[in-house]
Amino acid sequence: MAAVLGIDLGGTRLRAAWSQAPGEQPRPLGEEPAPRSAGDLGARVAAYARQLPDVPAGIGVTIPGLVDGTVCRWVPNLPYLDGVDLAALLAPAGGPQTQVVAGNDAQLALLAETTNGAASGTRDAILVAVGTGIGSAVLSQGRIARGAHGGACSFGWACADLADPGDERLGWLERQASGSALDALGATLDPPRDGPGLIAAARAGEQAALTALEPAVAALGATLAGAVALLDPEVVLLAGGVAAATDVLEPLLREQLAPRLPRHLRDVPVRAGAFGPRAGIAGALIAAHSGPTWWELRP
Repeated sequence: MAAVLGIDLGGTRLRAAWSQAPGEQPRPLGEEPAPRSAGDLGARVAAYARQLPDVPAGIGVTIPGLVDGTVCRWVPNLPYLDGVDLAALLAPAGGPQTQVVAGNDAQLALLAETTNGAASGTRDAILVAVGTGIGSAVLSQGRIARGAHGGACSFGWACADLADPGDERLGWLERQASGSALDALGATLDPPRDGPGLIAAARAGEQAALTALEPAVAALGATLAGAVALLDPEVVLLAGGVAAATDVLEPLLREQLAPRLPRHLRDVPVRAGAFGPRAGIAGALIAAHSGPTWWELRP
């Protein structure tokens, strides 16, 4: 089969890989800081495409924001992409028959987890990815929910504080429990820690770290409880950087979920995604092989 190129574009990093067949392990091409302009992105993707054995049959791209088809509608951490049509931008990286497909990073991570990961065999699942921001995606009856414009299930914008005035670029949950929020909570410790250091201290049983985590866990738990109550998933997956902290967060989250859910929903499994930081690139490659209806999983 013809090779495809996968691009996992995050708020701070870009990963590239390729594969020859659906389900094949990604073959890494490189990882680097995120581009600083749309033109820079186009040039880098073209450079990666030249490393493939042939012109790519497809290019799959994850975007940390709202994507409608191949048009970036709103990308808070990479605003230069707002309004950019990736099919046009990346055309020089392929040939006349190369198909460009794009999707929200959390949605494509869930595509990977559902196809060959921790949600394999399920038809209803929730994925929450905590990193620079908070990404989320929902599998409902075998399809990844996208909504009218590709932005369905944006849990980072869920709010459990009626007094919150809102923010132009960051949702309430992102301000409470994203990677930067965990960094801020860790900075209150003595000595100060970053987010991963806060998690490590909590894993070691340090009471100050567990106490510092409480606001973020309470916010995330309240949001997940509402999502579980609405969607009745078979599993909740933690992805992104927070996946490595599932051993710490799962019991804390379950304490938040139980009193907010009816009995028949309290036992929903909460577990780490199988792909870890590779979920986005794996999903981008699956989408590149699948084509423009990648979100409609095959039975």
